[in-house]
Amino acid sequence: MNATFVVIGGGIAGVNCAETLAFYQPEREIVLVSESSLIKTVTNLLALTQNLTTFNVEEASSNELSSKYENIKVVHGKLNKVNDKEKYVIINPDIRINYEYLCICIGARPKLIPQAKDNPYILGIRDTDSIEYFIERLRDSKRIAVVGNGGIASEIIYKIQNTDIDWIIKDNHISSTFVDPGAGEFFQSSLHKSFKTTEESPNKRMRYDEESGSKSGAALGPDWYKHFQIKGASELPPQVKIHYKSEITDVKINPDRENPVEITLNNGGEINCDLVISATGVEPNLNFEISSELQLSSLNEIMVNEFMQSSLPDIYAAGDVCHANWEHAQHWFPMKLWTQARQMGCYAAKCMSGALNKEEILQDFCFEIFTHTTKLFGYKVILLGLFNGQKLGNDYEILFRMTKEHEYVKLILQNGKLQGAVLIGDTDLEEMCENLILNQLDLSSYKEDLLNPDIDIEDYFD
Repeated sequence: MNATFVVIGGGIAGVNCAETLAFYQPEREIVLVSESSLIKTVTNLLALTQNLTTFNVEEASSNELSSKYENIKVVHGKLNKVNDKEKYVIINPDIRINYEYLCICIGARPKLIPQAKDNPYILGIRDTDSIEYFIERLRDSKRIAVVGNGGIASEIIYKIQNTDIDWIIKDNHISSTFVDPGAGEFFQSSLHKSFKTTEESPNKRMRYDEESGSKSGAALGPDWYKHFQIKGASELPPQVKIHYKSEITDVKINPDRENPVEITLNNGGEINCDLVISATGVEPNLNFEISSELQLSSLNEIMVNEFMQSSLPDIYAAGDVCHANWEHAQHWFPMKLWTQARQMGCYAAKCMSGALNKEEILQDFCFEIFTHTTKLFGYKVILLGLFNGQKLGNDYEILFRMTKEHEYVKLILQNGKLQGAVLIGDTDLEEMCENLILNQLDLSSYKEDLLNPDIDIEDYFD
């Protein structure tokens, strides 16, 4: 097969890259290689501010992409080899695709705890198949342990019903990937909300069945938990026990016991449960051969420059598999998130199209400021700029306002200028905060009034 552009990966980065290429180059042949027959597509894209977007991620049959774009062909298979000198890839053992430009968007795989090897009682969660297997195993469980403190761990804890949970985290507060101890405390009351006993509305979303024999699917979307009922075997409302500053040192299995899994923690604590969920982050999915050496980061990610180019000619990368190896803007930094995977995929397509047309490409404005929106424990969460004081050392001050079970607002200021913000709940402050971070207006004279609830501050700075 021959194609101008070959994109490897059926996740958000790969699919958005292919779709953007189809927009820029409607006459050119594009091949998208997906290991799964299901791909991840962005729907309901909504701009909250100039740079902040919210969207849903839906599963779709790969045939939908081919029918939507005449110049996109989808090939099912796994990337085995890249020959950068002769410019072709080998998919599975026997499919050869010649390319002019290649973009690698194969994402990342779950980084499981060391004790997970060959242990059927320890599950990693990554794609739809793994979450459905987890739900099936959970039906017979009265007590489980969840290891990890990021987005997926927080969502699982909030969503699970009828199962007691031991939450094992190495930090001193919950959801530390995104928020500070104050916001972690704000979320605490949500762990026992009556949400867990309410009736679920039926899932009316169209479902697709995976073709047999597929090994791996794309990662879960940001709203994956909305479409599943996650219930255990207990008759009572779930109890959540948090083990702070804890890590697992040993796991023993005794199938004859009521709770077959016995966990030992580094602080000497012991937990008996039915199942362990490992949600401790991801690592790059680099499991293919390449004829020349790619420049990789210390975490085994593909290093890319400000045009998403790798160290090899005409090979690009986007999403979780790559590392942004350029001088970052003051208020932006890379993070393994759906929002950045989408941005990188679209931008990589723009850069490849520009290279083909020999056009000058300016770096996308989305890399000027970090923006992310998600939902944690039922609350809308918006993160802007240096939201946890990243890059600032200890030289900054914090303004914050909290109304229990309603909102949590934290502003990061340095030298009187806004550098970052955490907005939890329906605050309607995101546009104002983004603009103040970008224009670096001196707020020294307004400091006392910025979070005064009696002043409509967003209209003042409109």
